[in-house]
Amino acid sequence: MRQQLIKYFFIAILVGIGYFFSYYHIIILNRDFYTLKKSYLTFEYTFYNITNREPKDVMRVDLLREDGVGDLLVELGLLTEIQAARLEAKYDYEDAE
Repeated sequence: MRQQLIKYFFIAILVGIGYFFSYYHIIILNRDFYTLKKSYLTFEYTFYNITNREPKDVMRVDLLREDGVGDLLVELGLLTEIQAARLEAKYDYEDAE
């Protein structure tokens, strides 16, 4: 009985970890980690390293842009609010074409 409970406990932990990874983007900058809530459950762009990337390259990714990576870049001081709005408008316009 105890073995069965331990087995169910570990299965529940693994399911919880899987759910967490499908629910959040993990944005990596140098050695720091930031979470960004996804707009829907997916494993795409779960881990994304922005350490040596230009902000415009980060904003080019549709899923990250839709989930608010621009706001995170502003909080981190990598972009101003005006720059983030311009990049967002630019790439949203390109996607519409």
